[in-house]
Amino acid sequence: IYRGKRQPVSNYVEYAVFVSFFPLLIAGPIERANHLLPQIQQKRNFNYSQAIEGCRLILWGMFKKVVIADSLASIADEIFNNYYRHNSITLILGAIVFSFQIYGDFSGYSDIAIGTAKLMGFELVSNFKFPYFSRDIAEFWRRWHISLSTWFRDYLYIPLGGSRKGKFKAILNTFITFIISGFWHGASWNFIFWGGIHAVGFLPLLILNRNRIYTSDVVAQDRKIPNLKELFQITTTFTFVTFAWIFFRTTGIKEAISYIKQIFNGLLEFPSQAFNFPIGISSLYYIFPLVISEWWLRRDEKKLRVPRKKLIRILLYLILSTLIFLKFGKNNSFIYFQF
Repeated sequence: IYRGKRQPVSNYVEYAVFVSFFPLLIAGPIERANHLLPQIQQKRNFNYSQAIEGCRLILWGMFKKVVIADSLASIADEIFNNYYRHNSITLILGAIVFSFQIYGDFSGYSDIAIGTAKLMGFELVSNFKFPYFSRDIAEFWRRWHISLSTWFRDYLYIPLGGSRKGKFKAILNTFITFIISGFWHGASWNFIFWGGIHAVGFLPLLILNRNRIYTSDVVAQDRKIPNLKELFQITTTFTFVTFAWIFFRTTGIKEAISYIKQIFNGLLEFPSQAFNFPIGISSLYYIFPLVISEWWLRRDEKKLRVPRKKLIRILLYLILSTLIFLKFGKNNSFIYFQF
């Protein structure tokens, strides 16, 4: 309204629905007035296909949260809370486990929120677009917590000047934006350091004008598997992101540094441990099915691809529902509720 891009809303009920829309009230996605308010103001009719898509997203989101994220949570907690007792391979696995835990937890919540809104005829913005298949850090931030990263872009990065005032100003604005995004998660040095790590990873792409190479397409768009170059890019990006998650997961900067030192010291002193099974190896039973499923679904995050045969679909729904029922417990709080 201040910028003259939108007129104030005169109907109090419409505005109240916009600011208190319950599916996204606690943890997003962060909706803009220009996108959600017109949907509130217009008449909606029940759409069967839209409702079915919503139910599928709710089921898939519950599966990612309850079956995947909550199962990985106990493993990640054990490794991070007692990192000084574990060898290097276990600590590396712990960081990977947390990467998938926080993804399953938060993207699962977003799927539930988007699916619930679909049942009532609303289309919310996408919040996750398979970020762990990103080919560089710039693409990762276009696919991870999209509604927040675009909020920082529009209300912080661009008002600071964006990239309009030269390369140095763009680098400074980028660094400020990432640091504040870390601070947004908590007033602790480990969150600020987490934001700084991502800024360091993003800056080379910005300096070399390679930060907008992957803006629309998905990896291996017309192929079933990635090529060697794409596989290398995905692996290196995921490794970088997972390293940064260590600072996000630990309670302080000193603990994060100790965790990382424990990894490198252990590898240097006992390299043979690489041939031992690490504690928490059972986490792979949850990670591999999630990765395979996400790869199958990667072309559209809002319309889940399901088998065409009705009997197979019903069987799939029953399996997912049963797993959710068996795994559902008292400790099912969402990680992002604390931020």
